[in-house]
Amino acid sequence: METDEYIINHIDEEPPLLAALNRKAHVDLLRPRMIAGHLQGRILKMLARMYRPHRILEIGTYTGYATLCLAEGLPDNGEIHTIEMDDEMEDFIRKQFDRSDLKNRIHLHIGNALEVIPRLEGAFDMAFIDADKRNYCEYYETVFDKVKKGGIILADNTLWSGKVMEKPHPNDKQTLGIIRFNEMIANDRRVEKVILPLRDGLTIVYKI
Repeated sequence: METDEYIINHIDEEPPLLAALNRKAHVDLLRPRMIAGHLQGRILKMLARMYRPHRILEIGTYTGYATLCLAEGLPDNGEIHTIEMDDEMEDFIRKQFDRSDLKNRIHLHIGNALEVIPRLEGAFDMAFIDADKRNYCEYYETVFDKVKKGGIILADNTLWSGKVMEKPHPNDKQTLGIIRFNEMIANDRRVEKVILPLRDGLTIVYKI
């Protein structure tokens, strides 16, 4: 789209490490469109830069692209814990992190987020949910008490290519999961929320 191209040409450039990661994902991986990408990556960095969280929790690492973007926005003493379910991605992810000057700020956990999160000590200032859409509600409820009052929870893909506005097929568990999540957030009086029509939808939730 012309608008997307214009925006990309008028924001900060994609850092070389992330540009190389983006290319590698498109060559080596089956689902490269799952990567955050240039625009969303700069927005994630900017949100972290503005909010200045000391601890971030990410659910769904995939390639580590979004992880690195969030880590860019951390203060010097900040850290990010990221959880990836697919153990076959571990070597790919660690190689990307090892190439980064920010690697000491990043802690990778391999396993089921619903099992890993309760084992993590301490509270978080920000969380980013970008994993199995079928479990978005469960991720949200599991992470909610880990996020401080005044903290932010981000959720990706909440417009889901427009499918959330259509009648889903009963077997389309991913779409049904996103619809259920959006309805739950809309009715959650513990938070303030807004959906940004960025790429596939980005929901920002503020814990009152």
